[in-house]
Amino acid sequence: MLEMGCKTMSADDYDDEELAEIRRRRLEQYREEAKRRELQKQLEAQKQALLRKLLTEKARERLNNVKLVKPDLASLVEEQLIALAQTGRVAVPIGEDTVKNILAELYSRTHREPKIRFKRK
Repeated sequence: MLEMGCKTMSADDYDDEELAEIRRRRLEQYREEAKRRELQKQLEAQKQALLRKLLTEKARERLNNVKLVKPDLASLVEEQLIALAQTGRVAVPIGEDTVKNILAELYSRTHREPKIRFKRK
């Protein structure tokens, strides 16, 4: 046992303090994670509200269909559409044909054909 001032601490006290510190840190991590998720939800809601204003119904349907199959590509397209609308480089409301063109362009940039190589002995 260690003597600290007039109080003696046992190994159990150290374990209790250590356990309390671990719990405190874990609780703080959960709170930070909850804040981050809440902020992410708010940003996503703002993005969806903006897209509802920018896109026609058909364009929104097409983008949602793409999101089901390729969420990364859909996210890139959404960011591109918002950027184009904010800079005034595309007319609002954005139609399905414009969304198709942007989808095709971004897909061709990001898609990589698998290469199959045969090694002959």
